[in-house]
Formats: sequence, structure tokens, C-alpha cells
Amino acid sequence: MRAAVLQEIGQDKLEVLDDVEAVGFGPGRVRVRIRATGLCHSDLSAMGGVLPQPAPFVPGHEGAGEILEVGEGVTRVKPGDRVVVCWLPACGACPACRRGQTELCLAGFMNAGTPNFRRPGGDLFGFAGTGTFAEEVVVDAGCAVPIPDDVPFDIAALIGCGVTTGLGAALNTADVEAGSSVAVIGCGGVGISAIQGARLKGAAEIVAVDPVLSRREAALRFGATKAVSPDELAGAKQLVTGGEGFDYVFEVVGRSATARTAYENTRRGGTLVVVGAGAMDDFLQLNMFELFFDEKRILPSMYGGGDVLRSYERTIALWRAGRIDLEGLITHRVPLAGINEALDQMRTGTALRTCIEI
Repeated sequence: MRAAVLQEIGQDKLEVLDDVEAVGFGPGRVRVRIRATGLCHSDLSAMGGVLPQPAPFVPGHEGAGEILEVGEGVTRVKPGDRVVVCWLPACGACPACRRGQTELCLAGFMNAGTPNFRRPGGDLFGFAGTGTFAEEVVVDAGCAVPIPDDVPFDIAALIGCGVTTGLGAALNTADVEAGSSVAVIGCGGVGISAIQGARLKGAAEIVAVDPVLSRREAALRFGATKAVSPDELAGAKQLVTGGEGFDYVFEVVGRSATARTAYENTRRGGTLVVVGAGAMDDFLQLNMFELFFDEKRILPSMYGGGDVLRSYERTIALWRAGRIDLEGLITHRVPLAGINEALDQMRTGTALRTCIEI
């Protein structure tokens, strides 16, 4: 089968190979035919070494498809079922799951160290234990979440990561208060989803911050009340909040510099939500006095900060009701053979989400 492969960490191009085999099928596992997958910035981060990932590997973790085969003991899905790939499945038994914090379950991360694929040259890993830039993938049954027949594969793929992450950051982690002021720094697919979540919660002012003009223009279509470049953020803060700072600031870039900017633009007593996934050696500096004196809440948001399966269901319900726009997030479409074109679209900021059709 075909798959896009990164041979070494640090390379900026993927090789589309046709001699890859999905491996690991057996009890408790399922084989999924991938139909659509989104390109998430985390894939680029893993390729560049920002996020830890053994190589060689098949990127991709935001996918949807249909079940081809189920292993012994699998009862929740059957061949022919349509599913979204969940890269962070809950085991249901660990301390985090028992506390109801299923987004903190580590079971999914344990899969990342086991090869998902093989080719004549040796084993290949799948990013985040999945690897959806491939025609087929074998995953634990808990990673294959059934979706209704009326949800297209491209929409389901987005729900598998970016939309759940951004929407959940606003709805679950921040629980944005109606009438509040919000700033979102970084307006790709995840940031736009955070904007839609803040709008759903009734935020009065939503300022989108991004260096790319097309993304700022898109943010206004999705619910932002203002859109500014990073250099214009100080002026927006003055205009919207009288210089006090925003009630909520979402950092959706994953860098200490933007997190520091987000902190400085959060009002005293306000909430900074860290959504972007950054590097382990990139440190955010805060002094002990400002932490005490400003009483700002710093809330990291992992995969939307809530029960993933419930978040999927909520997102589908909101989409069906026309309360959120998911189709509009897909600005580009390419076949698997054009995966490097999709990478360039994300690097330059020309795409909110590129759908790779497999």
C-alpha cells in the first residue's frame, strides 16, 4: 500500500512509497482504510523534532475512514463501519480515567513506541501511534470511534484533532464567560476552532491575532470581531479593553515567546489558555512576583481538555445544527501524492486545513 514516510527527523519532505505494510493486527485491534486526513501543525512539529517521535515514521493523526477488519474481542465496531481515528484513546482504568480526565490518559502514548508499519527496509512508526498519511492503518479498537453516516470523511477527520482541540479549549478548559473579551493568538485550524468556541459561549469581543492576512480575514468570517497582526495587538488591547488586558487569551502557537505575549495581554485575574504544543527545551519565563500579584490563571489545554468521545458527539451535534462551520476550515485539498504541497501550504500559512484525500 501507499504511505507518506519521513526517513529522518529534520527532513522537510516526505516520500510517498508504495511498499509499506500496516502491521500489528490481532486481538483488540482493527484495520482501518483511511479515506481522508487533515494536516495538523503537530505533524510538522514531529517532523522537525519539536515533538518527540521515533523515526522513520508515517505522519498524520487527524484521519477518518472505514473498518476493513476487526480482531478477536472487538465488539464496538465491525467491517464497513465509518470511524474517526482517535490518537488519544482512553483506557478507562488508569487514575486519570477514573477521575474523569480521560484526555490525560497515557495509554495512547504507549502505542507511539511500537511500529505500526513495515517495508522491505525495516519497521516504521506511526505518529502518535496512528500514522494516517497511509491508505491503511492498524490501531487499537479504542482508536476507531464510530461516526454517523451523515458525517463526511473530511469533516470527521477534522473532528479527530484540530476542531476538538480548539473548540474544547474554549468550551471545556476556559469555559468562556458570556460578554467577555477574548484574544486568540495563532489562527490556523485550531485557533479558528477556538474562535468558534468563544463565539458559541457568547464572548462580546474576539480579537484574532495572526501574521498572515488570509488567516486574519478567515477569522472574521468564523466569528472574530477584530483581526490584527502581532504588531497591532497592543493597539487592539487598548481599544477593546482600555489597556487592562483581555479576560481570556488563547495561545495556539506553541512557543514561549507567544505564550509570554499572551500572558502580558491577559488582564489581572484573567485566564491564559495554552493550546499550542511546544518543545521540551522551550521554557516560559515568569517571575514569582507577577505570578502572585497578577493572579492570572494559566490553563494548559490537552486535546480540548475534556472527555474526547463526548467532545466528538458535541461537535457533530453543533455542526448538524449549523452552529459551527467545519466545511469552511478546509481551504485546500490534495491527493496523497501531493502531500509535500500540503506541507508547504501549512508552512506559509496559506491553508487553514488541507484535506489529504486517500
